[in-house]
Amino acid sequence: MAAANGGRAALFSEEELRGVSGVRMGENFVEVTCGCTSRRFGDAGGRLRIYASGELEISCDCTPGCHEEKLTPLAFERHSARETAGKWRNTVWVMVEGEKVPLRKTALLKYYDLSHKSAKGSRNGRQFHRDEFIRCTRCGKQRRFRLRSKEECRIYHDCVAKHNWTCADLTTNRITCDDDEERATRMELKGCSRNASCNGCVKCVCFGCEICRFTDCGCQTCLDFYRNLQ
Repeated sequence: MAAANGGRAALFSEEELRGVSGVRMGENFVEVTCGCTSRRFGDAGGRLRIYASGELEISCDCTPGCHEEKLTPLAFERHSARETAGKWRNTVWVMVEGEKVPLRKTALLKYYDLSHKSAKGSRNGRQFHRDEFIRCTRCGKQRRFRLRSKEECRIYHDCVAKHNWTCADLTTNRITCDDDEERATRMELKGCSRNASCNGCVKCVCFGCEICRFTDCGCQTCLDFYRNLQ
């Protein structure tokens, strides 16, 4: 996708980058100024780096002493204390001709979107990521998590890691302990997305991929996964 020497034409056309603030070209990436706005704390600025592989990295510049680097857009959204975490395409913005424009309204996500489309039907695709459930420690009810995208996988991943998880922690859904319990299907209870007689074999269920493991997460599961890729 990218030319060996980088440059504007390697990843994006002149028209696609017209008016975007802070554009800097690298050997295999384009970097632009970005930010995310919290009603409580205001704007958190950063630098968004876009690779031809579809990978997105943000170095935060919210305060002079902040050293957060290589954040995913979702992690940057949370770091900036945005109230609606999980909707980073709408909440992370770039400056275009002096205006804050959500990423989804720019051409800057085209490689990210392509990389996720190509994952459909493969080992990283939907058929290997069945819905998962977490039980609320307050009301005892099970809550369903869909794992159809990297953002959904990250939300589930972080909720699993949270001790004493409750319905109130599920910020992407307006659900309370008073709502009915969500039921798993017979196939989901058996732990397989293809075959009801399978208990979750490596051919049917994903045990780690670049959609459900995260480079900016410090848990042992993610660390082991990316260490084994090297």
